[in-house]
Amino acid sequence: MTPVTPKSPLNPVNPLNPVHPVTPGTSTTPTPPPAFPISTLLVANRGEIAVRIFRTCRDLGVRTVAVHSDADEGALHTRTADTAVRLPGSAPADTYLRGDLIVRAALAAGADAVHPGYGFLSENAGFARAVRDAGLRWIGPPPEAIEAMASKTRAKELMGLAPLGEVTEADLPVLVKAAAGGGGRGMRIVRDLDRLPDALAAARAEAASAFGDGEVFVEPYVEHGRHVEVQVLADTHGTVWTLGTRDCSLQRRHQKVVEEAPAPGLPPGLTEELYTLAERAARRVEYVGAGTVEFLVADGRAHFLEMNTRLQVEHPVTEAVFGIDLVAEQLRIAEGHALPAEPPPPRGHAVEARLYAEDPARDWTPQTGTLHRLAAPDGVRLDTGYTDGDTIGVHYDPMIAKVVAHAPTRAEALRKLSGALDRTAVHGPATNRDLLVRSLRHEEFTAARMDTGFYDRHLADLTVPAADPLAPLAAALADSHGRSRFGGWRNVPSRPASKRYVMAGEEHEARYRHTRAGGLEADGVRVLEVAADRVVLEAGGLRRTFAVARYGDDRVYVDNTPLTPVPRFPDPTAQHAPGSLLAPMPGTVIRVAEGLAEGAEVKAGQPLLWLEAMKMEHRITAPVTGTLTALNVTPGQQVNLAALLAVVRPT
Repeated sequence: MTPVTPKSPLNPVNPLNPVHPVTPGTSTTPTPPPAFPISTLLVANRGEIAVRIFRTCRDLGVRTVAVHSDADEGALHTRTADTAVRLPGSAPADTYLRGDLIVRAALAAGADAVHPGYGFLSENAGFARAVRDAGLRWIGPPPEAIEAMASKTRAKELMGLAPLGEVTEADLPVLVKAAAGGGGRGMRIVRDLDRLPDALAAARAEAASAFGDGEVFVEPYVEHGRHVEVQVLADTHGTVWTLGTRDCSLQRRHQKVVEEAPAPGLPPGLTEELYTLAERAARRVEYVGAGTVEFLVADGRAHFLEMNTRLQVEHPVTEAVFGIDLVAEQLRIAEGHALPAEPPPPRGHAVEARLYAEDPARDWTPQTGTLHRLAAPDGVRLDTGYTDGDTIGVHYDPMIAKVVAHAPTRAEALRKLSGALDRTAVHGPATNRDLLVRSLRHEEFTAARMDTGFYDRHLADLTVPAADPLAPLAAALADSHGRSRFGGWRNVPSRPASKRYVMAGEEHEARYRHTRAGGLEADGVRVLEVAADRVVLEAGGLRRTFAVARYGDDRVYVDNTPLTPVPRFPDPTAQHAPGSLLAPMPGTVIRVAEGLAEGAEVKAGQPLLWLEAMKMEHRITAPVTGTLTALNVTPGQQVNLAALLAVVRPT
């Protein structure tokens, strides 16, 4: 990602400014007459964005249509819509990426408009044309604007930039990047030239699976930059709004984790420059609707990344700061209405955190299972595609929810969001909740000195296991509630009772005793109240109340601390040979290393096979140097969690 290089016919001073710039407030396209109001809207997407769009539709009195795969038959967005249409199958390529099926669904349901959400087909010009050709309203920019900017390679050509051709050692590090889509998929950093072929193959496979387009390109990788973007909103009457900046620098696997508006601490004059560049980029392609122009800011300079011709996941922070509903504005623009000459004034600061079902301490491994409970405190916005009891599966992105806080100042917004996340109940698969809380309170982030390498530097410290020493005792006491304290013959204090739990990877024993007076006591801890779902303890002079929830016989939550009861008489379990490779998640084997077969000699860290789960590709490597004595899977095979994939016998 290099600074913009001038190339004719662009202005040599500012390559985003044409030699004959369009006068602000004017357009080269004729002003269309006002269109008829939208009555029924189909959302060509799933999860939280579909639910979020449906919420606005309800407020506006617009009927809603959902599409769903077989895996999403009982999903929240399917249950929320007025009408739902099945797309047979579960894989994105068979369902949400099938534009022909979605258009057919819209017509069958009587919809008169289609909103693409984000991801999937949201930046597919062919899909936009198919929607229009079917006589439906397209809630998005013209197909020509999508074509100009949705492909990152073509967007860079428009900006006077060109991807790298033949890569040499002098070019390193480089970034392999998918030409289509977003969300960090189809991207690989390469620091070793020998790894470039594997990175290209992996990026192509991931991009093809996520977006239906395997085109990738290579560009220089700018390290220690900040990811800053500008929200634009344009109507069909020539008005273009620039709705402030957003900072999205906290990322993992090139996917955003924390976003905020406005971007804090930008050098003087850079904010206005970004506004100017974003507006001119929108006018350059005669943009209509909501879009985002993204930059990497390093050393006080803006490096163009791409223009996303769709709504962004992080749009709620802009909505909070400007007090508008971007989805409602998208619908009004599609109906032919004009924006006011100026946007509303911004107020305060907003921060959004993405809550993922993943384990940051284990290379961000996605997690699956039942989401037993999700509850955020009042005062923050919660956008989610799940409710209590829903299943987080393997087919789609692992994001559970977005939590957004707005306050008069950045410091207040950070405190509000971190406090809310700290009190948010998330019971089910492992999540990044604790990581988010620690990130929002980290000195580098609170001082606005973060960049895109934040987690590369701090992940180990941010994922140190946290265990509440009183949690096992609270769980044991709640479990004992209602049980008989004494036998009929006993008139002496009972012997200590104990129960063992695994917490933060370690086994803990909780010991307590029933007293003659009918109470409970534990060493050094006063037991004040006990119920099946609530325990009050006093330790070190501090009184604390614990909420306890049990899900089956194998999981207990004390507040947000998960504990696994250790059976008193555990069943014998199968043992795996040393060097066994177990599936870290349910998924599909998409590749096996070329030429790999039983009997092959492998080195520690050597890639053996690749799993795809939750739209991400995960590399399985040899744990030790030795001989591959078993290879139990083939490409295309579905595997369950902890399935035996291969065995490497150490040398």
